[in-house]
Amino acid sequence: MSEIPPKNIATPTSAQSAASPVPATPSAFGLFTVFVVLAGAVVLGWLAWRYYFDTPWTRDATVRVYTAQVAPQVSGQVTAVLVGDNQRIKKGDLLFRIDDRDYLIAARRAETALARAQAQMVNSQAEAARRDELSDAAVSPEVRQTFESEAEIAKAAYDSAMVDLDNARLNLNRVEVRSPVNGYVTNLLLQTGTYATIGQAAMTLVDSDSYWVSGYFEETQIARIRPGDPAEIILMGFPDQPIEGRVESLARGIMDPNATPGVAGLPAVNPVFTWVRLAQRIPVRITFDAAPKGVHLAAGMTATVHVLAQPRPDAGTASAPVMESAR
Repeated sequence: MSEIPPKNIATPTSAQSAASPVPATPSAFGLFTVFVVLAGAVVLGWLAWRYYFDTPWTRDATVRVYTAQVAPQVSGQVTAVLVGDNQRIKKGDLLFRIDDRDYLIAARRAETALARAQAQMVNSQAEAARRDELSDAAVSPEVRQTFESEAEIAKAAYDSAMVDLDNARLNLNRVEVRSPVNGYVTNLLLQTGTYATIGQAAMTLVDSDSYWVSGYFEETQIARIRPGDPAEIILMGFPDQPIEGRVESLARGIMDPNATPGVAGLPAVNPVFTWVRLAQRIPVRITFDAAPKGVHLAAGMTATVHVLAQPRPDAGTASAPVMESAR
């Protein structure tokens, strides 16, 4: 007698068997995508390593510039200041004037002295010439020599008076003080009525043609930096405007704090940990390839510098040219 299966027990059908989940196998496209992502990560990591570790760079860089201390070459009261603070000026522009009345009088006095010396010279030369035309019976050699000497003295006095006139005219021209450089007036304190003293700075100018960047690189990076290498300068205030530059020179020395004499003149050697050695920073001078447009340059700005070191065919003997140039 055959068994009848219970009604409440369901038997699997062919449709249900086909709908059951089957473990998926990774496709070729998925494997390729993973490979591309991993390869890109490796390339980006390698580029980041080259950018930050192989390429010399520093955040410790400062914009620097030369300044011109303008001092009058004559003394006197300032009668006019013709520039303003932070004003752009060109070489030869008039900065301020000094009272010229004393120097006008000195120039006229020198002209008068020159005219008097010229008259005396002409008279002495004429007297000496007349004595030369007379015979030895009329004029003795001693008298003739005396008149010739007086003519030479008069000529020397004339030359001296001419020098004094040139000096007086030069001082008269110096009452107008002009700019020796292209640049900007900075920290202007000079006012009309101030007494300007000869040789004392009265105005400070920033030489706009002399901007450069001093980058302080760790000594472990100096071996990969050479004069002429291109560099990228990024100012902290203008991060989106990189500026092209070039390495001009590397410093040849920095201060050694251990050489400072202490008590009784003995060297003051600072204690250090033998397992920690901090790399010293060497100044590297970097010039701008061209004047940056749209960037307000000011001495003291902070910058980041990347030196794009070029491959060296003699990388194994990099120290030889340095030692050779040092000799």
